[in-house]
Formats: sequence, C-alpha cells, structure tokens
Amino acid sequence: MAPLIDRVPPCRHLVPAIVNHAHESNVKTLTTNGALSPPGGKLVADVRIVPEAPAEPYLRIVPLGGCSEIGRNMTVIETNDDIVVVDCGLMFPDEEMFGVDIVISDFSYVRERVEKVRGLLVTHGHEDHIGGIPYFLREFPQVPVIGTALSLALVKAKFREHKVGDVELRTVQPGEVVTLGGVQAEFVHMTHSLAGACSLAISTPLGLIFHTGDFKFDQTPLDGRPADFAAIARYGSQGVLCLLSDSTNAERAGHTPSERTVTEAFSNIFARAAGRIIVASFASNVPRIQQVVDQALRFSRKVAFLGRSLQNVVHFATELGYLHLPQEHVIRIEDVDSYPPEEVVIMTTGSQGEPMSALTRMSLREHPKAKIVPGDTVVISATPIPGNEKSVSKTINNLYRLGAHVFHGAGAHVSGHGSQEELLLMLNLVRPKYFIPVHGEYRMLVSHARLAERAGVAPENAFVVENGDVVEFTASEAGKIGKTYGGNVLVDGSGVGDVGAAVLRDRRLLSSDGIVMIVVSIDAEDSRVVAGPDVMTKGVFYVPESDELLEDLRTAADEALAACSVEGMGDAQTVRERLRESISRLVYERTKRRPVIVPVVMEV
Repeated sequence: MAPLIDRVPPCRHLVPAIVNHAHESNVKTLTTNGALSPPGGKLVADVRIVPEAPAEPYLRIVPLGGCSEIGRNMTVIETNDDIVVVDCGLMFPDEEMFGVDIVISDFSYVRERVEKVRGLLVTHGHEDHIGGIPYFLREFPQVPVIGTALSLALVKAKFREHKVGDVELRTVQPGEVVTLGGVQAEFVHMTHSLAGACSLAISTPLGLIFHTGDFKFDQTPLDGRPADFAAIARYGSQGVLCLLSDSTNAERAGHTPSERTVTEAFSNIFARAAGRIIVASFASNVPRIQQVVDQALRFSRKVAFLGRSLQNVVHFATELGYLHLPQEHVIRIEDVDSYPPEEVVIMTTGSQGEPMSALTRMSLREHPKAKIVPGDTVVISATPIPGNEKSVSKTINNLYRLGAHVFHGAGAHVSGHGSQEELLLMLNLVRPKYFIPVHGEYRMLVSHARLAERAGVAPENAFVVENGDVVEFTASEAGKIGKTYGGNVLVDGSGVGDVGAAVLRDRRLLSSDGIVMIVVSIDAEDSRVVAGPDVMTKGVFYVPESDELLEDLRTAADEALAACSVEGMGDAQTVRERLRESISRLVYERTKRRPVIVPVVMEV
C-alpha cells in the first residue's frame, strides 16, 4: 500500500508567530480578556505558520479538536468571505490533568477572523460535540447556533448553568437547507445513538464538503428511520470535493450491530432479575433510555431517573416526541424504597466511572438518595471511553463487593459509530476527490485513510490531520499549508484557561511528593528574625516517625536565615529563595523526594 502523503504546495508569505504554548502538555492559557497568555507566566516558544489567504478563491478546513483524540470535536470551514464552524465539544481530562474539570478547544483561529463567522452548525447533541458551546457563545454571542430540535434543546439546557445571555438558536429539520453568507448547508438525517443526528452537506464556491458527524448505518433503527441514503448518494453523484468522516471504529472490521440487538439482551436480563435493576448509560443515549422504558413496561416495573443530566434529556426528549414515556410509570428516586425491589428500574449516569457520577457514588455507598443492596442487577450499557477503563473497572469491582450482579460489555451495549464496512459504504456513496478522517485517535485516522485508498481515493488526496492543521483547497491544488493554535484550553471550576503547564506541574508534584512549608517573620526595618522558622509538611513523610528530620529542617532554615543576615541580603524575596534551596537540598538528600517547597516570609 502506498504511503499516505501530505501535499504541501509552496507557502505564500509565511507569517511565523510566537505562540505561548507548552510543548510538554500541549496546553495554552487565556487571560480574562481572551488574550494569549503564557502558561505559568513563562514563555514557551512554538512557531505558528499560517499563510496569508490567497487572492484567488480558496477553501480552508481547520480542525480545532477531535483529531488525534476522542472528544472536543470542532472544525472550521473557511472561504474567502465566510466561516462556518461545525460542532464545539468538550473532552474529559486525562489522569495527568489534576483538578481539571473539562477540556475545550482553543478559539484563537475563530477570534482572529470573527467578522467572517456566519454560524455554528451542530451535528448532534453529545457532549463531545456541544459541551464547548457555552464557552464559545460567551465570547461570540452574535454567532447563531443551528441544529435539530433535540440538539438545540440540549445546548439550551446548559445556558443557565453557564450564564449565557440572549443568543440565536435556529432549529432545522433534517433535509432543510440553511444559507450562511455565500455558504449553504443541508442537514442530512443520519443514524447514531442519539436522535436528531445529522450529517452536513456544505456547499461552498469552490465545491461541496460532506461532514458525516458521528454515524453508523443502522438498517433497523428503533425509530424506524434509517439514514437518508438517497440524499447522500445524490450529493455523491453531483460531486463532492472533500469528505470528513467519523473514524472512531475505523480499526473495527465488519458492521456495527443495530440498536435493536440490545433489546434482546435487555429482555433476557429483565426476565432473570429478581431484585431491582439499575441501568447506567450515557445521559444522551435516547434510544437506550427508550429500550429500558419499554422493558420496564413489559415486566411491570416502575422507572426512576437518577442524575440531573439524565433527567434533562428525558424531559426534552419526551417533550419533543423522541421518547415515549407513560408518566404513570415514572416514580421519583426518593420513592424507590416504597416499592418492592422486583417492581423497580433505576436508570442512572456513571457508565464511565466518573468520580462524581451517580453510579460511582452508589458503588462507594456515598449517594444520599440511592444505595446498592445485595441482589441488585446492574447493567452498564456503554463502552469505556479510552482512558476511562480503570475507573470503570474500579466501579464494577465495588459493585460486586456490595453484592450486585453486574452485566457489562458485549450484549449490553452497541456502538453508535460505524465500523469498516459502513465507513467504506459512506466513501463509495459520497465518492469524494479528497478525504479527511476526523473524530479519532491518530491510529484511527490512519486506518480510515487506508480504507479511503481501498475505496478509490488517491493516496495523495487523503490528509491525516491533527488539531490546528490548516488544509487549503484552490482551483489547482490542495494540501496542508500551515498550522494554527490547536492545543487544549483547560476549565477548572469557574476558571477558563487559567490553569496551564506550570499549575499542572505543581499539582503533579503535590500528588506524588507532597509539600513542605517554612514560615518565618522578619522585621521590615532591620531584617531580624522575629518568629520562626516553623516547618510544616503534608504528604512528604510520616510525621510521628520523623521528628529528627523535622528538627534538621528547622536547623537548615535557621542556617539559611543566618547566611542571609551575614551577607546583608535581608529582603523577603532573597530570603524565600535561600530557604527554598536549602530545604529542597536537605529533603532530597534524606528522602530522595522533591516536594513542593513553599517558603512564607512575613515582614512585620
């Protein structure tokens, strides 16, 4: 097989810019006014090369998330006069991002061209496609958000929490075409694990872009509405310049099973369960919610929903007609214990082992409203997202310890993403000239590009991209022509982007080696030591058995203070540095550890 090739035409007027960007963690921070700020206050040089736009008609595709990773999907499609953004998702932090809540994309490329932005198109309402929208709208409230009814209902549900003001939400039906400046986009009905999912056929002056969004070709979907093959084939016949396609299951051979296969598995589980049944799934998996409700009705069980996000989805999906739920069969979670165990189903969140999710807290006996009891049947109806395997395994072990019967893995869940045969079918229907695999880790993107070659895409026309790569099309050529900001923006509590590489490094040190604090008070006039030094430690060593070391640390601090006095260097900053060096050296010599050293010098 021929190697994948990136055609890079000669760059016009390359403009290098210094980006305040941390190589080791791919993290850039933002100041409160949105300006670029170096992580931890230090400048780490990285070269950004974005050529000036050509005078001739051009089209640029710039992934800002979702390439070489699972999550925070976001793509910019730019022409001479217009920009359309496709999705704006979030990603959950990895285990090295201590204290970080979520990760979103860097909006710098959009910010620098904001006058061209015509709209944000939403393919569907999963968190990895809409979770970043509130942060996007805080900065760009004038940009309309366009999607199907359930997608926008899930977006709107976030506005109160994030204090998003008045913005334009434009609801469309599958098959509807919207005009955004000189760009038109049709929402093409697609099957996925969430109702209202659509692909996008985006017409530009230079040609048509087909973005699949998340998809699989489910021939027997629960709602009876398979993908709009006719529309996909119609665009393929008209000619597609470039296809952007979901790569999640590009390494998986065959077809992804239909959602209906889960119904049979659920039926068997419900028939055998003697006690309560607890089903954990993604909150947004409306087909799965419907399957649980249907089985509950069949076996005369009441249903309770646990978890705010799940309750929101149930409310909106029922209101919009995507979920059929007889209200007389729904009970409050507080009333579950009033019913015999064999008459209750609890549907909950926590299928990914998230620390604060309902199922995880139940497995630890920490949930105030629901407890696991011996004889409960727990069904985990989701596949662990890469990186969550340990958390899920820990939750399952804890459930077993509490006496629950646990079903997970094959049968209890099917993927919402197409496997290789479906990806090949999409390629053969669309028949693109160029191909960009998206939504997947790098190896998945490479596997998908190889599938495209098998489907007839020329090797040099398949671009395996990473976040921030700029792919440009003109009438005569196409290729990667530059790189923009594609790093992570970390959200920690109410802070957006104020946690950078330096903060993460300190948090890693605190988690592994602990902290040593030295507190001393000095006279502001003559620099005499008024009180201290006092030494306090956390997470460094077992204090009751370390009296000698603590005394040695105080002695080392006294000696450092005396040296400062003799040398006439009594300002607080100098004293802090001397204390840090002295204590750090002694701790390492005695323990081979490098804790965070915090000298506190108070001038009185």
